[in-house]
Amino acid sequence: MKRRPGRKILRFLASSSAAFVLLLAHAAHAQENQGFVVDKIIAKIDNYIVLKSELETAYQGYLSEGNPASEEARCQILNQLIMNKLMVAKAEIDSVVVTDAEVDGNTASRMQMILQNSGNSPEQLERAYGKTLDQIKLELRDQIREQLVAREMTSVITKDISVTPHEIKKFFNKIPKDSLPYYSSDVEVAQLVKKVEVSDRQKAEAKQKLLDLRERILAGEDFGTLARNYSEDPSAQYNGGELGYFGRGAMVPQFEAMAFRLKVGELSQPFESSFGIHIMQLLDRRGNEYNSRHILISATPSEADIERTTQYVDSLRAVIASGQLKFEQAVKDFSDDQGTKGRGGFFTDDDGSQRISVRELDPVVYLAIDTMQVGSVSRPLAYRMPPPDNKDAVRIFYFRAKLPPHEANLKDDWSRIQSAALAEKKDKALNRWFNKARTDVFISIDPAYNGCGILEQ
Repeated sequence: MKRRPGRKILRFLASSSAAFVLLLAHAAHAQENQGFVVDKIIAKIDNYIVLKSELETAYQGYLSEGNPASEEARCQILNQLIMNKLMVAKAEIDSVVVTDAEVDGNTASRMQMILQNSGNSPEQLERAYGKTLDQIKLELRDQIREQLVAREMTSVITKDISVTPHEIKKFFNKIPKDSLPYYSSDVEVAQLVKKVEVSDRQKAEAKQKLLDLRERILAGEDFGTLARNYSEDPSAQYNGGELGYFGRGAMVPQFEAMAFRLKVGELSQPFESSFGIHIMQLLDRRGNEYNSRHILISATPSEADIERTTQYVDSLRAVIASGQLKFEQAVKDFSDDQGTKGRGGFFTDDDGSQRISVRELDPVVYLAIDTMQVGSVSRPLAYRMPPPDNKDAVRIFYFRAKLPPHEANLKDDWSRIQSAALAEKKDKALNRWFNKARTDVFISIDPAYNGCGILEQ
């Protein structure tokens, strides 16, 4: 195998954007019989195929993210598409599987992202592809299953691979001096986040809305229509609140407990979870799996609720500023952001480094620290947490360090170099796996792509 995909391409193909453009490829292929596009199979891997439309649409999606055009990039994308199909084919032989619950959960999340990122309504998407949302979801589900199986196979192949300090230094010393990357200004920034606690009065208002909807459902109104009109779960726009089958442990505890408490067809009273307040109807149960539908309404915090949380966070800031409590310990004890809590609140880049280029920093965070002194803690700032939380919250920032622009070196960029060395070692392992695994399955690639050298040793 001659080429391995660049890390930027790998990240793109694992993203929701890639799922969207590959969905477009399937839509284009479906129009082939109507004469809109000329499509063909460009690679066969046992019972799996890669279509020209998959490659070209994925390549156009890659370019749309600001990446430079090159035949090498197109070859690398084809290489990874073939690798994914090979992994799926080998997974069948080696009995590597992913659960239906995991596939369904990822499919629901991706459908939600597609609707949000495309800016289209469900009806517009259906008109654009000439398919129902259920048909689109089914095609996307097949793609996601392949992605998850390929990811699981990659994990199996590389799970025991690590790099020693000696290997990291050796990797760095192999880089020609004139090829060392040059990093712009880096910063180390942490956050402590507190979700706004909603008052009982606000929760009571949300519960009353759900009680009213419950009465309308019991009186004969359509659950799906009410879910599309009132639920704050974005997926309700295409699924009418029906979530599909999930097994134990897939949902938050309060939701799962209610699902196993209800009888099939029964409609619950309003109940609370970390996402908000729900009413649920159990549609089916088979063993440890269940299918349900719900309507979600989040209690909206009042100005008084936000102010109360702000005062609490400000009191934490005062204790930190006095030196009585380290910021990292305060995060461990009090922060509600699970994404940063385990790292002392620090943001990290794609390589896991706490030193982040100011170019990659969230603009809101950058503006917050722009006028701060290194070593200081900001005043509390109200904001909306990103998905999946989507909660009103208040946070403070700790601006620990700022590193000026510099050429890569082991002292300042150890995490980045470690990540690159590990990626190279894993790439070599995957190459060895490919060269061995391809003898176990049938692979044929269109001669037009011989220049990519994919089957070369």
